[in-house]
Amino acid sequence: MLVVETIGRIRREHFVRGKSIKEIVRALKVSRNTVRKVLRSGATSFEYTRVVQPRPKLGSWHADLDGMLSANEGKPARERLTLIRIFEELRGLGYEGSYDAVRRYAKRWRVEHGAATAEAYVPLSFAPGEAYQFDWSHEVVLINGTTVTVKLAHVRLCHSRMLFVRAYPRETQEMVFDAHSRAFAFFKGTCTRGIYDNMKTAVETVFIGKDRQYNRRFLRMCGHYLIEPTACTPAAGWEKGQVENQVGVVRERFFTPRLRVASYEELNAWLLDRCVAYAKAHKHPELTDRTIWQAFEVERPQLVPIRGPFDGFHAMQASVSKTCLVRFDNNKYSVASRAVGRPVEIQAYADRVVLRQEGAIVGEHRRRFGRGETIYDPWHYVPVLARKPGALRNGAPFKDWLLPASLERVRRKLKGSDDGDRQMVKVLSAVLSDGLASVEAACAEALAGGVHSADVVLNILSRHRDPGPSATILTPDALRLQHLPIADCARYDSLRRAS
Repeated sequence: MLVVETIGRIRREHFVRGKSIKEIVRALKVSRNTVRKVLRSGATSFEYTRVVQPRPKLGSWHADLDGMLSANEGKPARERLTLIRIFEELRGLGYEGSYDAVRRYAKRWRVEHGAATAEAYVPLSFAPGEAYQFDWSHEVVLINGTTVTVKLAHVRLCHSRMLFVRAYPRETQEMVFDAHSRAFAFFKGTCTRGIYDNMKTAVETVFIGKDRQYNRRFLRMCGHYLIEPTACTPAAGWEKGQVENQVGVVRERFFTPRLRVASYEELNAWLLDRCVAYAKAHKHPELTDRTIWQAFEVERPQLVPIRGPFDGFHAMQASVSKTCLVRFDNNKYSVASRAVGRPVEIQAYADRVVLRQEGAIVGEHRRRFGRGETIYDPWHYVPVLARKPGALRNGAPFKDWLLPASLERVRRKLKGSDDGDRQMVKVLSAVLSDGLASVEAACAEALAGGVHSADVVLNILSRHRDPGPSATILTPDALRLQHLPIADCARYDSLRRAS
């Protein structure tokens, strides 16, 4: 095969220096036909393409291989077989040829079928405030020294391309609600339409075409924010291509190299700063005379105003154990002792767990995402101590219980008494009726007087509850006596003598 250097030299020798074909043949040691081909064709390079590829052993297996390749192309990307696997399956059917013949045939098959299967797309355009796109992605970070796979919620305004990203431990429904609430608070508004894939937290059933049966709680969120939800066609990521592209940009620019943070709060604060910095530093892909942030500032007045955050929780029923515990998400949370024996409703938010019974809150805790943890609120167990005061010393809820300073001093002093636990239970029980601040003040007053018994503390609380004397009524001048009565008992003697 002629190299381009030889072709270029042949052309220069003939057209620049005026040498004949015979002289070029002698100088470059090439054939006359080669020189004539170069000079007559005017080409600057030649490539050889084999027209007929002999495959004697593969010839009878064309139909089987075509069927395997067609079936493989129809599978999702993650389920497709490699050519090695296809070759092995063909060998299992009896093929005795080489892998290289299968590889060359598959390469040509893909070229021939590529034009038929290639898909074209229509570029989309959105008006300000018309739509946003939502999606999830997974990234690996180091949180407090531990490798964690976090779930990123992505929201993107379709007109301005403004992005919002927030990290969560789960992809559950309450996380979806929290991501929307925080994104709309950041945008200071929302759009009239939201574009989603068919995530289970939003779509319960996929029908033919665009018909969907949405989750009831998800529809309530959309109704609160005045959003019309739109679901994409299954396996048609291009219908929300902007947020799909955002996933790649965030992964490349925000999470490479691997991030090291102390907590989710630090990670989310950093992500919010990076979103703003990225928007201010990059041009809008269509409005090239302004940045993404400038386009967002223009779009912001066109957004639908939000009327407060949506109460986004996931609700479920649960029973209460005799130890005042409720199991949720592989962990246990305590509730008030009065809730034992009746079911409660768990309202799970992204960051907390609220437990209600007949509408009243019987417990509220910061949500944990580990496994096998037990989260106590010691005040839930104080009414139980009235019947079992000895549990104060060894009860699991009361270990490492941090009380206010004065209460803790009274507790330490009462430990030396025979009935110290019983007295401390009386003091703690007073918190349920008088409040922690009042009991703390009463303990401080008792300690200032050099005493620490429960009776003294309760007496101080009683005196504080008892209202003071009524105010003295001032007599107006019109009713004031002109001659004040004289206290003289001799006046009665005069009355006796007169009678």
